[in-house]
Amino acid sequence: MKRNISKLLIGVCLSSSMLINTGCIEETFPTNAATEDQVTSSEEAAGAMLWSMHAMLNTYAIDVDRSRHFDWGYGSIMHIRDVQTGDMPISSSGYDHYWPWEENIYQGESYIYNQFVWNFYWRNVLAANKLLAAFPLETSSNVEKGYVGAAHAFRALMYLDMARMYEYLPTDGTSMPNDAGNDVTNLTVPIVTEKTTEEESYNNPRVTREKMAEFILSDLQAAEKNIVYLTESSRALPHLDAVYGLMARYYMWLEDYPNAKTYARKAIDESKLKPMTQEDCLSTSKGFNTLSCWIWGSQLVKENDVVQTGIVNWTSWMSNETSFGYAAQRVGGPYTMIDANMYSRINDNDFRKRMWKAPQGTALDGKTNFLTSANPKYGNFGTWLPSYASVKFRPGEGNPDDVNLAAAIAYPLMRVEEMYFIEAEAAEHVAAGTGKVLLENFMNTYRLANDAPEGTKYVCSATDVVDEIIFQKRVELWGEGQTFFDIKRLDMPIDRTYKGSNFYSNTQFKTTRRPAWMNFCIVQTEKNSNAALRGYENPDPSQVY
Repeated sequence: MKRNISKLLIGVCLSSSMLINTGCIEETFPTNAATEDQVTSSEEAAGAMLWSMHAMLNTYAIDVDRSRHFDWGYGSIMHIRDVQTGDMPISSSGYDHYWPWEENIYQGESYIYNQFVWNFYWRNVLAANKLLAAFPLETSSNVEKGYVGAAHAFRALMYLDMARMYEYLPTDGTSMPNDAGNDVTNLTVPIVTEKTTEEESYNNPRVTREKMAEFILSDLQAAEKNIVYLTESSRALPHLDAVYGLMARYYMWLEDYPNAKTYARKAIDESKLKPMTQEDCLSTSKGFNTLSCWIWGSQLVKENDVVQTGIVNWTSWMSNETSFGYAAQRVGGPYTMIDANMYSRINDNDFRKRMWKAPQGTALDGKTNFLTSANPKYGNFGTWLPSYASVKFRPGEGNPDDVNLAAAIAYPLMRVEEMYFIEAEAAEHVAAGTGKVLLENFMNTYRLANDAPEGTKYVCSATDVVDEIIFQKRVELWGEGQTFFDIKRLDMPIDRTYKGSNFYSNTQFKTTRRPAWMNFCIVQTEKNSNAALRGYENPDPSQVY
């Protein structure tokens, strides 16, 4: 599959939209595409091109015959990052298509697993490039400027992810120089913009962290300036609060904590959102499947191809409470679970602990509400799901059986809660003790269970306050693909080998610092067309532990 990032062609959504109700506003989500030559220079076309970027978050990247059931979009990338941490054990199963990432095998440049990740990101970058090329700011209307601003935000999301995933940072499993004798520390990925020529793409090197940071910042600044013109209100598209949230993530990556703190607060204030309540989080029908609760999310509708597959979509892989999906196979399913050690560390008075099945006989046993399937093979999911199984992500409308309802959900790309934790961690780096106060305020205001004993308070008594903030952020954002970045940034080890670990044997690794597999490999097919990448590869992390 020889495909160069400069030559990928993508369509833009122009028709076949449908109306859905998210509970707050009625929104339109296109599901199919038109060819590039059908796009005219108009505000409608610019809007269609922008919506195509949303649509491509939930379409296939490599799998023409749809046999690779990890190929279903951005949610799958999030899942990959999560199973590479120590937070999400998956039951050992012949049905688990994510086992290579879990077992750290086949992670080198020649495997389809990395090809999926690489192709997904570059296809989305090129979608943004097309819009930016078609609508230069100097000749754009205000409406078009809004779409341009959102395209810059989409592109910044993709490059910020790639920069953090592909940047080589030291590990305990691989070392520099690489096999070609080159030190690739802090190299990220090539930069391809709407102005990159085909000739330039054939000799386009990985750029340094500094150069990539400069480029991403330029995208974010362009987004901040122009996204205020965006007339679309849907949270399936980025707005100014999402741009500020991306700025906060960006400055955390660079360990510029004063700016990270500033922009996290800007995102909180601009969003005008409150953190999700206990009722929001534990709802059996709306638990983490409703767009209106978040700064930015992705919305699926029943007409989406990935929904129509029944089993190759977010609900299938992330919800343990369905009668049709992968995660809820009655016998031997790849259930999504929380790490047992992590679960035990959560306070019983924290309502978030009820998003996972409590072990029998423990304090919270019986305090989580489970769905019941009309299919007698499944019945009440709480009677047979294993301890620590997740019920965070519920099927649509709480329906575990009708795929058209269950899989037509939203999943979060950015929540305001993340910004509270970024603000707290950044503050603690800037001035010891200030982050502790922010963490305690957040936990006591938003995360104590409604039935917690009177006078109950969360107190951060940890010696390492940053570690405690990161832990509570891991609990908050479990399953949302963000923990990977904190582990890699802070050079944190993972340990899946402790007594009582619920990671299956082939995934029980223990590292002394960030895992080697967190430096993703650029694929061979890209090097075939881009000479500047040859000899500048990240070492293959496969089976180094």
